[in-house]
This record gives sequence, structure tokens and C-alpha cells, in this order.
Amino acid sequence: MTTATRGAVGSAHTRVEGRDKVTGAARYAGEIPFAELAHGWLVLSTVARGRVRAIDTEPVLGMPGVLTVLHHHNAPRVDTGYIGIMGVPPDPSVGLFQHDRVLHMGWPVALVVAETSEQAREAAEALVVHYDQEPHDVAFSAEREPEAHPVDGHVPAAVEKGDLEAQLAASAVVVDLEYTTPEEHHNPMEPHAATALWEGGRLEVVDSNQGTNWVAGELANLFSLDPASVRVRSEHVGGGFGSKGARAHQVAAVMAATVLQRPVRVVMTRRQMFSLAGYRSPTAQRVRLGADPDGRLRALEHRSLNQTSTVHEFIEPSAGASRSMYAADAHHTVSRLVPLDVPTPTWMRAPGEAPGSFALESALDELAEKCGIDPIELRVRNEPEVGPVSGLPFGSRNLIACFREGARRFGWADRDPRPGVRREGRWLLGTGTAAASFPAMAMPSTAAVTAEADGTFTVRINAADIGTGARTALTLVAADALDVPTDRVLVLIGDSDLGAAMIAGGSMGTRSWGWAVTAAAEELRRSLAPGADIPPEGITVRSNTAEAIGALTQKERHSFGAQFAEVAVDPATGEIRVRRMLGIFAAGRIVNPLTARNQFVGGMTWGISMALHEEAVRDRTSGGLYGADLAGYHVAAHADVPHIEADWVDDPDPDDPVGIKGIGEIGIVGAAAAVANAVWHATGVRHRDLPIRPDRVLLAGGDA
Repeated sequence: MTTATRGAVGSAHTRVEGRDKVTGAARYAGEIPFAELAHGWLVLSTVARGRVRAIDTEPVLGMPGVLTVLHHHNAPRVDTGYIGIMGVPPDPSVGLFQHDRVLHMGWPVALVVAETSEQAREAAEALVVHYDQEPHDVAFSAEREPEAHPVDGHVPAAVEKGDLEAQLAASAVVVDLEYTTPEEHHNPMEPHAATALWEGGRLEVVDSNQGTNWVAGELANLFSLDPASVRVRSEHVGGGFGSKGARAHQVAAVMAATVLQRPVRVVMTRRQMFSLAGYRSPTAQRVRLGADPDGRLRALEHRSLNQTSTVHEFIEPSAGASRSMYAADAHHTVSRLVPLDVPTPTWMRAPGEAPGSFALESALDELAEKCGIDPIELRVRNEPEVGPVSGLPFGSRNLIACFREGARRFGWADRDPRPGVRREGRWLLGTGTAAASFPAMAMPSTAAVTAEADGTFTVRINAADIGTGARTALTLVAADALDVPTDRVLVLIGDSDLGAAMIAGGSMGTRSWGWAVTAAAEELRRSLAPGADIPPEGITVRSNTAEAIGALTQKERHSFGAQFAEVAVDPATGEIRVRRMLGIFAAGRIVNPLTARNQFVGGMTWGISMALHEEAVRDRTSGGLYGADLAGYHVAAHADVPHIEADWVDDPDPDDPVGIKGIGEIGIVGAAAAVANAVWHATGVRHRDLPIRPDRVLLAGGDA
């Protein structure tokens, strides 16, 4: 279904920085050299709640190379009383060393700075911290619901339409089900790293992040600095997934650089990332569906519970995933949270939609079984004409086209709907499907495009390429807007001095940046007279899309997709193997098929990991995690990942100048549900708690 293309956009293009990355010429935040560089090592609490009674700094200050130890008695003061990104206050956890309180296991209590990283680590491990320990509570479960409260996040906490109880009572078929997902952690290949230094009265930070404006703004607010006096650079980023915003390591580096008046680098260890980089909260979700005998929904209720820290409210809006999917006369959704003595969760790939789609799309599969209707046909019968809750028109909605094309390519028509009947030797085989959706939004951004005297063009936009291929996509967008070959376009990104632009997050990056680049490039092209001489300094046009985006007509704008999975289950060992997956997406105009397919497949692979492996478990006695490393935290390995296909249907967004929607998140949405539904089809047993571990398969004597 991949459509033909003309011009650069839509053609497969290798990454413009690819050679630099594979040859080592591309330097990441922790690799860039600085003269007189010192190294900081964070010291984290070993208790989950209490106070720091004393810190024995004297022995450590006498160790080789140690320059200073920062803690709550001597650290620079910071201000966390401001409104940050997305209109919410910052997590007070970034206000390091401001008091003696310890609010979760792994709370930063000190920073040791030394001449070398090895010296800093040795001294940090030798530092003795005395605590007055207090009782802690890290026990999350559905039973905490009476203590929970709704909180608006990036979407409203609660949305209601219609009389839910009346429609449930009038329904011929009702399912009332509970699902859980565990605490999950994002572990980008490149750890979090930042170097801070003062240069000519200006704070410079070289960092690995998802938006230099984001980090620069947070640091300016925290340290009460003029925003113009803060510059953050982040040229190459080795993965983010929502975790690389304003974090403790950047604040620690700035504090130390301020005290020592020399460059200081702080890098999180892999284990520290499990405490300091955020994570996806566990969820407990309840879904109630009421339908007529033909499967038409009368009632849809989705309630979700997640945990947060005691110092900051972060909601994982899992119930919000249901608001745009299916028509129902009554439609009630609410996301609630309970505060515990744990680190604050954060955005993680497809926040809300990833766990929410597992519950909703599993429940739809169970309703289809109860109604005796094919799961795809059930979704067709409940396809809304307008937003199910908002009543707004859809920008475009090609979900059914995704299912039709996916069913054809996956061989769905040959599927025996009966569970537990298909066998191949010792393996039970099954297939499952699920829908995917993620909002398609754009945020105001600025861009500058310069016509150079040598006939080339330079694009300057404060985008962040976190491994998605954004730099390459923007090269293609600019080339088409300028009507020149791609080798005449240079794209510069990752520097807060380039101006305001959207972060890499929420599948809004390329859509927002591409809009700004297109506007500037088209204006420049119109202003250049044919054959005109370009002065040595070039001719530059700058765009700002705030007005254009503000003028957009209100619509429901989403990317959609259909996920398909085939699994093999060994009932004697509980082993599950995903044999094949197919995802068909309606995600706007695809700028670069090569990197887009990588994004889809990466998300689907993560869905396998979510379904079968990923699970962070907290020790209720210590308040910390068991196995806070990549040995104890299991992810899908090569042996777990089958041949995965990802493709798309034609779906340009008419309201976007390039037709882009966004693809970074949607690959994971629905993937875990498709695998779980396939496991049911193979075994006849439902698994409503992720991950579907071998022991759970073996222990399930009926519905799990």
C-alpha cells in the first residue's frame, strides 16, 4: 500500500549523519572534550523515606582528586516555584540538595566532584551518609483506588457523556474486566549526560536531551537566570523515549560548575537511571463494555489508576486512550492516581495510549468472543463518524482501511475463530489483532532558512534528533520546499540559540518542525529573483508558525493503525514465541519510508517486550527495585523478535503543509494487546496482567 512519490519527501533516504555515527565522528554529550573538565558522581539515598542526619564529607575530601562534595548544607539555592513545559510546575526532585528530606529510594543526597570519573566514583562509593529512617509505602495495587484522586495531565482526567448505568442495564452483553500493567522503564542506549560550564558570563550546557529550549528554560528558571544567558546544545542523542528532559544530572552539573568555576560533567549510571530518569507507572484498569447482541456498543467505561511520588503529581492517562476509538451512547473515562514513596513517573513512549490500549483492545476482543463476532468486524460496527466524546469531525480516520489491508496481508480470513484448536507439534498457535491510535498535534516553532552565496541552503531549527531520523526528514522537507536536490541542503539542529521550537515528543516533532521549515523555505523561494546574486552573508528568511497553528479548525486529529500478531505457546513450559507481526498504519504523509519503517518496527518490538518481558518490581521492605539494571530488567532480545512487517495506507493530513501526522509513538500502541489476544486464541486462556510470563501461563487453570 506504500504510495508512489515525486520529489524528496516520500523517497527512502539514508540518514544524512549516518556515516558520522557509524565511524565515530558523531560525538555524544558524554564524549565531547573540554579543558580542565571535572567529573561529578551522584550519591543516592539507600532509604526510601526519612531525613539525612549527617554526611561524613571530611574523609572523602581527603581522597585523591576530590574537588568538592555538594549536599543540602552547601549547594547553590534553586527555585522550583515556576510553571514549566506543558503548563505544569516542575518536579521538585530537580531541585537538588535543597533540604534534608529523603522522599524515595534513590533520592539524590550528594554530588562528589573529582578530577577523573574514576576518582569521583570511588569517593562517592566511600561517602557515608547517616539517615533518620521513617516508614515508607510503595505498595501499588487496584485496592488503593479509595485513596486515589483524579488529576488533569496533558489531557483532562475525567470525561463523561451519557448515562452509563442506564446503558449498561439496557445492554444484552456486558463485560466488566480488570487489567494491570507493571512499572516499566525506558533505557535509551545513550545514558543521560550533561557538561556545564560558564563562558563569558553565560551558562553553556552540552547535554543529551529531547529539546534544548526545554532544558535551557528549566535551568534558567531554577537558577533565576536571564534566559538569554543560558545556552544548551544537544547535537546527537542516543535515544530518549520521553526520559530526556530536565533531570537531576543537568542541575548537578550546573551547581558544580558554578561552585568550581570550571567545566563539570555528570553522567547517570544505568542503575541510577532507574531512579532518576523517570518511568512508566504501573496501572490498574477497569473496563466495562455494554453492547447489543450485534456488538454495537451502548456503554464504554474505562477507569485507570496509577502511582505518583509524594512530591509531584504525574498522571499516566491510560483511560484517555478510549476517548477517540469507538462510538457508544454512554462514554465515561477517568484516570486517577495515588501518591507513594516512589520516584515520579514521566512521559514514556505513547504515554497513556500504550497501557490504555492494552486494556481497551483486550476488552474489545473479549466482547467479540462473547458476542460471537469477528474482532475486526466488531470494530467496524463501532466505527464513529465523529469524535465519540468530543463530537468534532476527524481530520482523517482511516482505521478501517488499516484493518482491511492488514487482514488481507496477514491471512485473517483463514483464521479459525475457536481458541486452542490449532497445533504444530508441542506448540499451540494463535493470532490476534488490536487497533492503535495516537493524537496528531503540532506546536508553534520557528525556523530560519538561508540561501548561501555558493548555491546551497542552510536550515536552522532547534529540532532534536533522538534517533528517529528527524535531521534527515527535515532535509527532505526543505529540499522539496526549495525545489532543490537534498545535497544542497544543510540542516542545523540541537542548539537553544537557534530559537524556539517544539521538543521531540508526543509525535509532534517532525510535524511541528516541518511546518516551520516549509514556511520559511517557501517564503525564501518567493523572495529570490531568478538569477539574482546572493551576497556573501546570504539571504535569510525566518518563520514562526504560531499564528497558522492557532488558526487551525478544531478537529479530532489522530494517527491510526491495526496490529496483527501470531504466537506459539508451549503449554508444558509456558514459553511464548511471537512468530510474526504486521502493523498497517494511517499516519499522514510518510516523509522518509526508510526511517519511518524503523520507527514503526521499533515500537512494535517494544510492544512484544511490553507483552512478554518488561516488569520492574519494587521490594516493599526496602522501597527499591529488584534488579535495577539490564540484567534484572528483561527486554526482548533478538531471539524474541520475529519477522516484523510495517507498512501504511495513504493518509495525508490536509491541514498540514507537508501532510505529516506523526509516527514516533503509534508503533507500540495496541501491539501488546495484539500479542495478548493471540495468546488467548492459542490457549483459550485470557491473560489480563502484563507481562505474560511463562509461570503465569503454567499457573493459569482458567481465565487468568
